[in-house]
Amino acid sequence: MLYRHEAVANHFSLAVNEDGTQFLMNPNQVHFSRIRASDLLLLDANDPDTLSLPGAPDPSAWGLHGSVHRRCPHHRCLMHVHSVFATVLASLEDSNMPPIDQNTATFYNRYVIDEEFGGLAFENEGERCASMLGDPKKKVMIMGNHGVLVMGDTVAETFNRLYYFERAAETYIRALQTGAGRSSGAPTSSGSSASPLTHAGRSGVPMPALSSPRTTSTPATAPGRHLAVVSRRVVADHVRINCLPHSCAGLRGVFAAA
Repeated sequence: MLYRHEAVANHFSLAVNEDGTQFLMNPNQVHFSRIRASDLLLLDANDPDTLSLPGAPDPSAWGLHGSVHRRCPHHRCLMHVHSVFATVLASLEDSNMPPIDQNTATFYNRYVIDEEFGGLAFENEGERCASMLGDPKKKVMIMGNHGVLVMGDTVAETFNRLYYFERAAETYIRALQTGAGRSSGAPTSSGSSASPLTHAGRSGVPMPALSSPRTTSTPATAPGRHLAVVSRRVVADHVRINCLPHSCAGLRGVFAAA
């Protein structure tokens, strides 16, 4: 998982019936590197006795994935991780990710932000999260103070989206670390004007920049002085060519082999 997992934590699932209520999911307490197709659990989102069965899934995995598969049949594959940069983004006071480059632009207006983190995603928390995922066009949930949940129609599509969301979050977080500002009025996913590249944590405690802002008289038009929002044409071109199904071809048979 390219360092996007936490050993035996984090979860992925894939719906296998028409209404999405039956799904495959990784087993509890098995390291990602050791999971085989034959180890995957076949679960029914409508079975209230799932957690009492032998080989039951992780309760928080069941709560989140079971709820989404039960309520959102349009989301066929789910991948939930606590990858570093997505989690840092989720921990900021403002978790919007402005379109400052090609990767960030790919996700413009295509995610939802959950700002009501209620602890481990047991069934009540899972139901609450699932209630926010009714729009099929929103395929990423930035889970405040938690991590990220990525959705798609296939394993390959979902993994591709997960990979590029982490890359996009890294670009934005590293841009924040420079302490430099960006041009004002850049739209956020919610459509409002974005604030300069300074943030406080959700607790309101300022987050120190890892490098000091520029104090020289460099003109504002100098390269790198501001982080500019990319043009619509660049966004469209990037979305068109960046599907990269071949990059995940090896993953397509994983669930099928189960």
